[in-house]
Amino acid sequence: MKTELFYLTLVTTFTGLLWVPYILNRVIAGGLSNSVGYPEHPKPQTAWAQRLMKAHANAIENLVVFAPLVLIAQFAGVSSAAIATACVVYFWARVVHAITYTFAIPWIRTLAFLTGVAAQMTIAWQLLMH
Repeated sequence: MKTELFYLTLVTTFTGLLWVPYILNRVIAGGLSNSVGYPEHPKPQTAWAQRLMKAHANAIENLVVFAPLVLIAQFAGVSSAAIATACVVYFWARVVHAITYTFAIPWIRTLAFLTGVAAQMTIAWQLLMH
């Protein structure tokens, strides 16, 4: 498997599993019945779980940009060290973003987000210049 597809798989899997900790927090905070039901007044989740929910939403929003870029590169037969490196950087930027968002570390969170965007734009630039 090419590096680009391997990291697309990792990013997609990571994004797909980000909900697990905040759902476990919901079960602990409100109980299983309330977590699978529709209580009128659900117990609030902890602040970190609320931030992780936002980080998860942000990861999904960015996956919508990252995945098509990687797939377009694959379908177009465009592969380079820059694209492969951008995919690796993007994955780690998303991991750092999720962790720092969850634990409320603002500057690193923002830098991780911007690093991910730069990785996406690197892939786009490589495609446009091909």
